[in-house]
Amino acid sequence: MGLFSFLKHAGTKLFGKETKAASAAPKETSSTDRITQANKLKSMALRGVIESLNLPIQNLEMEVNDDAVIVYGQTDSQADRERVVLAIGNVDGIATVDDRISVVNPEPEAQFYEVKKGDTLSKIAKEYYGNAMKYPVIFEANKPMLKDPNLIYPGQVLRIPALND
Repeated sequence: MGLFSFLKHAGTKLFGKETKAASAAPKETSSTDRITQANKLKSMALRGVIESLNLPIQNLEMEVNDDAVIVYGQTDSQADRERVVLAIGNVDGIATVDDRISVVNPEPEAQFYEVKKGDTLSKIAKEYYGNAMKYPVIFEANKPMLKDPNLIYPGQVLRIPALND
């Protein structure tokens, strides 16, 4: 799929005291070691997000460099690939995700949409599908990241799949 950009300061607040502490380790620790430790902690936290959402991906590997993530692995469907990318990218502090995940059963890619202030899933469905009542398609396409169709926020990136007629 490639490189995806996200709003760095929008999304789930995942990185807290541990990554800040690693970045501000004692003077005896080199700045390179502190950065490496902080990136390792971010990678572990992001892996936890993927696991908590039960996203099916095999051989998951991530390279974290501050606000950029390269993600590797293999999954059965394009939808699961896109969910993994969005789960990582919709974390506060992540600005880019370089997707290098392979898909066993390739299918067409969904469109991505960045939520704006005042958006609702119905409004987005009306824009993409011409029918506001198709909002459940978008909601289902973004599960398990979305738990409630009314809880979206500006800066969040959503999958907009093609309609199956």
